[in-house]
Amino acid sequence: MADDGYSSSAWESTDNSDPSNATHTNSYARSLPAHPAVFHESSSTSPPNHQIPSLPPKSSSPPPRSSSDSAGRSSTSKWRDSFTVPVERRDTLSTIPSDVGSLVEPSFDENVLRALCELDCGVPLLLDRIKQSMVSCREASVFFKKRAVLEEEYGKSMQKLARTTSEVYSMNDGKAGSFVNAWQSSMKIHEVMAENRIRFSQRLNEMSEELASLAKEVDKNRKHTKELASRYERALQESELMTEKSKLRLDVSSEELERVLLQKEGESFKDSALQAKTTTGAGGKRVLGKAVAKGGLLLKGKNPGNIQRQEDDIRSRVSVASDTYRKSLTDTQAMRQEYFNFQLPRILRALKECADEIDLGTQYHLTRYAFLFESIVLSDGSTLVPASAEEGLGLKPTYEAIDSRSDFKTYMQNYAYARGNAAPRGPRREGPAEEGFLPPLPTHIIGGYPGVHANSSTPSTANSQMPDRGRPTFGVDLANQMARDNVEIPPIVEKCCETIEKYGLQSQGIYRISGMTSKVAQLKERLDRDLDAVNFDSEEWTSDINNVTSVIKLWLRELPDPILTFVLHQGFIDAAKIENDRLRHIRLHERVNDLPDPNYATLKFFMGHLYKVAQYEAENSMSIQNLAIVFGPTLFGQSAPSNGSAGHMNGGIADAPFQNKAIETILEHYTDIFVDEADGV
Repeated sequence: MADDGYSSSAWESTDNSDPSNATHTNSYARSLPAHPAVFHESSSTSPPNHQIPSLPPKSSSPPPRSSSDSAGRSSTSKWRDSFTVPVERRDTLSTIPSDVGSLVEPSFDENVLRALCELDCGVPLLLDRIKQSMVSCREASVFFKKRAVLEEEYGKSMQKLARTTSEVYSMNDGKAGSFVNAWQSSMKIHEVMAENRIRFSQRLNEMSEELASLAKEVDKNRKHTKELASRYERALQESELMTEKSKLRLDVSSEELERVLLQKEGESFKDSALQAKTTTGAGGKRVLGKAVAKGGLLLKGKNPGNIQRQEDDIRSRVSVASDTYRKSLTDTQAMRQEYFNFQLPRILRALKECADEIDLGTQYHLTRYAFLFESIVLSDGSTLVPASAEEGLGLKPTYEAIDSRSDFKTYMQNYAYARGNAAPRGPRREGPAEEGFLPPLPTHIIGGYPGVHANSSTPSTANSQMPDRGRPTFGVDLANQMARDNVEIPPIVEKCCETIEKYGLQSQGIYRISGMTSKVAQLKERLDRDLDAVNFDSEEWTSDINNVTSVIKLWLRELPDPILTFVLHQGFIDAAKIENDRLRHIRLHERVNDLPDPNYATLKFFMGHLYKVAQYEAENSMSIQNLAIVFGPTLFGQSAPSNGSAGHMNGGIADAPFQNKAIETILEHYTDIFVDEADGV
């Protein structure tokens, strides 16, 4: 009978029905083992009853089975061999750099796979999860695309505005001198920021395309795996249906044989125990009805010869039906064992890895977006406020460099020279006395301005009128100026610190924010001419205390030998490198004690001032760490002297973290290093 059995070749036809399967199986990034570690084969002939130790048994799902329990193992070996090629998924994250390795799990979680295998809904669970992940991935891709459009539009618009503004200004009759230089430089800064935004837009477009490609590839793999799982399930269901049909045929043939035997023995069919057995339930009635319909001719012939022939014929059919049922049952059992022990774990592993791939890919691109966003913001900040002078002035110092007075002076000179030979348009300045003209007042050129009277007092001439007492303080050796002035603390340090403590302890970002370049230069010039004549309590200096803080930092930087000296520089650095806090404190204390007396006294006074500033951290946001960052390079000096006899060369940028650490430690232990020692003297 053609439909009496269901051969295990159905598995082979299921595998080979898709010609593209071999191509698809090479499209995964990770290979799958032939048998997962969570399933073990048994040598026993009966189905095993053991359960997986890590999970409780569930009555709704069949226990793990061994593929060696079935006599049909050989019939499915070809189907298993057809999957010896490891299932691989093409790396859809090939555009991700190698540093994404930190995001990927070090190994596949076998516990998750074991739990999924125990669930009846493992496959639909993973399919729905992958669908959710694809929606999230596509949403991120769309966001990156729209953000890229905004950034590109912003960057190109700013770039066009900066270039157009620069060109238009060069064609118009605008101010010249320092203003035009600052204006053109600021437009260049805006162009740089615009180029950064355009590059950011390009990166966002790349990430959007990568995520879209990732979602498309994962969707393709999901559909293929879903179709493969459906084919396996349909084949198993068809095999179980054929087993049921074979069993039904065997039951019908057995019923016919029993009726013939009863007829042969002359017993009544109605009074037999068989009747009670077969007539219980609707199923039994249906089977009996079929048996009567097929065996109705048995009641017509009472000839023993006919009964014998019928018996032989039915026995033959029962034998065939029994063989068919046994073969179908064996094939179904083998197919079921292969499905639950081998194919289902492979499908679940492939789907789980597919879900992991899109989840990790989406997370990586989101993390990369955050990094790029931070980078573009930091890039804008470093463009506006460069970390060093080599990178440029920045936007605010560029505008502060505008010297309107000098520009006006130059403009006056050029204008007067250009109009010198022209006829006067206003009233005559000079004339004969008989016409009522007065003799001209004597004029002098003061400060380079023609026609300015000597008795006029202008801010531009205030510095030139201040007498120079010949006691400069900037760029003068610390010991020399203290010996010259016969003081224990440099007067400029004392005056500036007192002013800052009086007016600036609660100023936000004190010492971190720079003052106006022109004001700082003006104050420096006045202090160099006559330090005692400068009134720090005037509105000119108290209105912006950052000018005073910038002056004291400038004085420290211009010392020929820094406060901590070049000789002891390496000693301080070596002490700062010590990881043990207590030992580092002791070694730095020793280096401080090695300082010359003028340096020690100045450092003690200034550290006390900074310690007081740090007490107002809640108001000025300047903690000890922030102050150490500001004054680390300043107190250590920016460069070493040219002659090698003075000490070690400055480590520069490499020593910057240790310079900051040294100042931070000294500030933290200020009372131990300075105050207690002074009290004990």
